[in-house]
Amino acid sequence: MATGNQLPNQLSHKVALVTGASGGIGQAVARRLAAEGASVALAYGAHAKPAQQLADELVAAGGHAIAVGADLRRAEAATELLAEVEPRLGSIDVLVAAAGIAQLQTFEEVALEDFDEMLAVNLRAPFLLAQRTLPGMQARGFGRVLFFSSVAAFTGGIVGPHYAASKAGLHGLTHFLAARVAGDGVTVNAIAPALITNTEMLPGEPEELKARVPVGRLGQPDEVADVALAVLRNAYMTSQVVSVDGGMYPH
Repeated sequence: MATGNQLPNQLSHKVALVTGASGGIGQAVARRLAAEGASVALAYGAHAKPAQQLADELVAAGGHAIAVGADLRRAEAATELLAEVEPRLGSIDVLVAAAGIAQLQTFEEVALEDFDEMLAVNLRAPFLLAQRTLPGMQARGFGRVLFFSSVAAFTGGIVGPHYAASKAGLHGLTHFLAARVAGDGVTVNAIAPALITNTEMLPGEPEELKARVPVGRLGQPDEVADVALAVLRNAYMTSQVVSVDGGMYPH
């Protein structure tokens, strides 16, 4: 029981699903959740090895973790993912949608299939996962949903119109959902990172990109994970989009 100003660890013994768990940000957040005592499902797309290695590492340290493949371009992937995770770990209490794709294209170059694929992974998949996990969270009186957006949702960015549109859509989804589940002990927030190392999302060479960042360097996945865990621990913060971008977009 918490005493004084100390709050209980709300993530201990919870089940967390982290998509994009083969990437730098997803891996950093998953490690923090495991350190909090959560059981973690590490969902990966094309790169199984990093997710499986992290799962093995977390299990060797005494935690509960599994790696699960999912092609989030497919609408059925959300249902299939939960069908594999929940019998093994339990109902999802924490959804961290960190998977995303980025394809550097001009407005004129974006074909219909490019636009559809970008929205399928970056926006539709988080929506479908939330649609399938939120009712259980509401019924149990606890839940955390954290979407990963981008500074491009505010500025348009440089990756392409399809990327900016997909990430901006997450902001609208965050606000819509948060207002409807807040009374059930469930929070819905988003983080908008920009120019983070050790990810597949950098739209150029690191040395050139860091000139765009007011702090003069690129961000680290652990710095994003610091903010993610602060948001996930907090039961009073909801319907917010938090930028982690080195000062690129002050708001």
